[in-house]
Amino acid sequence: MKKAPKKLRPMKVEHSCGNVFADMGLPNPEELLAKAELAIVITHIIHDSGLTQRLVATKLGVAASDVSDLMRGRFARFSQERLERFLNKLDHDVHIQIAPRPKSTRRPARVTVERVAAF
Repeated sequence: MKKAPKKLRPMKVEHSCGNVFADMGLPNPEELLAKAELAIVITHIIHDSGLTQRLVATKLGVAASDVSDLMRGRFARFSQERLERFLNKLDHDVHIQIAPRPKSTRRPARVTVERVAAF
């Protein structure tokens, strides 16, 4: 005899502003988001390279545990500048683009990270 399917409880959904760090009320949420996005790009590059964390650590000049922390999203102790240097050591250019925030928007000024596809 089949069991009756469990009733699903309604899920509470909270709308996001698009930045989880701002949603959590953390200080400097735009900077935290930029660092998180840089860490994600670095993680993708490492995965795509097929290199071990130990070899990547040697290339970056850090301990293998630092690479492990970075790939697990534990990037609080890495500055944005250091993450940018890691990208350079992984043979990637970093371009910084500055533009005025449109006056017609209510959003705060922001920092964004965009990965350009390889040619």
